[in-house]
Amino acid sequence: MLNYQEIREISPEKAREVVKKVLKEQKGNVSATARILKIKRKTVRRARDGTLYDQSRSPHNSPNKIETSMEQLIINEGQNTGYRYRRLSGFLYDKYGLTIAEDTVKAVLRRNKVKKKKVRTANKRSRPLYDYEHLLPFAEMQVDTKYVLDLDALPEEVYGHILKYNLPKYEYNIIDAATRIRFTAYAHELSASFGWFFITFVVNWLRMHGISHHIHIQADNGAEFCSGSKKKESTLNELLKYMNTSFNSIPAGKKYLQGIVENSHRHDDEQFLSIHPLRVRSTSGFIRKAQQWQDTWNTARRSQGICMNNLTPLKKLKQKDDTISSNIVSFPTFLLDDIFKLGGSYVHTTYQTERF
Repeated sequence: MLNYQEIREISPEKAREVVKKVLKEQKGNVSATARILKIKRKTVRRARDGTLYDQSRSPHNSPNKIETSMEQLIINEGQNTGYRYRRLSGFLYDKYGLTIAEDTVKAVLRRNKVKKKKVRTANKRSRPLYDYEHLLPFAEMQVDTKYVLDLDALPEEVYGHILKYNLPKYEYNIIDAATRIRFTAYAHELSASFGWFFITFVVNWLRMHGISHHIHIQADNGAEFCSGSKKKESTLNELLKYMNTSFNSIPAGKKYLQGIVENSHRHDDEQFLSIHPLRVRSTSGFIRKAQQWQDTWNTARRSQGICMNNLTPLKKLKQKDDTISSNIVSFPTFLLDDIFKLGGSYVHTTYQTERF
C-alpha cells in the first residue's frame, strides 16, 4: 500500500482525499490520523479545513518587490522590444532615465513569462557582416535615409505635429560599423544631390579629424544615392577617390547587408521621433533636438551590438584607438536644404551633369 508521500507525488488532490477518509474513520481525531498516515497534524488540519488543491506559497507581503506600475512598464517594454534583461535595463535608462538593476528586470521578465523575440537565419548560425575585432574605426560605414513620417512607427499626434509645423521629413544617416558612431543630417525632401553632399561632408569631417586610412561607404539602391545606376556610382567614386574613399550600392534584395544602419531607425523612432518633435514648433528647434539625440547616441547611449560590450560609441572608439580626438563625435547635425545652398553647388553641378 502506498504511503501519503507517494500518493502525493502522483496527485496532491488524491492524497488529501485519503487524509479526509482516514480522518472520518477516526471520528475527526487529528492526532490518530496523523499517526496512521505518518504525517504532521498540521497537514491533517490543512486537508480538513482547506481545499483539495495546493495553495500559492507566495508571501502576502514583499517589502522589496518592485512597484506594480514599474513592473508593468518593464513587462510592456519587454514585450514591445523583445529585449532580455541586460539590454532592456539599458533601454529603460536611455528612454526613461530609470536605473533598474539587471537582476530586477530579469526577475520581472521571468515571473511574468515575457519571451524574447528571436530572429533566426536559415541555418540558425550567426553571420556577422564584418570582422569587428580587427575593424579600424571609420573603415567601413553604412549610409541610409529614413522617412520620418512613418505612421506605423509614430504616434498619430506626433505624425500630425510634424505635418502641421512642416518639420523635416527625411533623415540622412551614416554609421561606423566598428564603433557605431553616427552622423546625421535632415532635409525637407529626398534628393541625390543632398545624398552626395552629405557623404562628402562626412568624409571631409573625418579627414579633418585625422582619419587617414581608406574609407568604404555602402548604401542601398535608393534614389537619394545612385538608384542602382552603375554610371552614377562610378561618378560618385570619381568624386570620392581624391579623398581616399570608395562607395558601392548593395545588391537588390540584400537589405541585411545594411543591418547596422537599418537597426538604428528603430531606435530613432522609439527614443527620439516618438517623443521630442512634439516639444518643438520650428525646423531650427527640431535640429537642436536632433543634435542632442545624436550626442546622446555617440557619448551616452550604450550599445548592445556585436563586439560593443555594452560600451558607448565614444568609449568604443577610445578602446579601438585612443589617438583619435573625442571631438570627432561633435559632428554638427544640420538641415541639408540650408547648408546645400551654401556649400553644395559643386556636388549639385556634377550630379546634374552626369544624371540621365
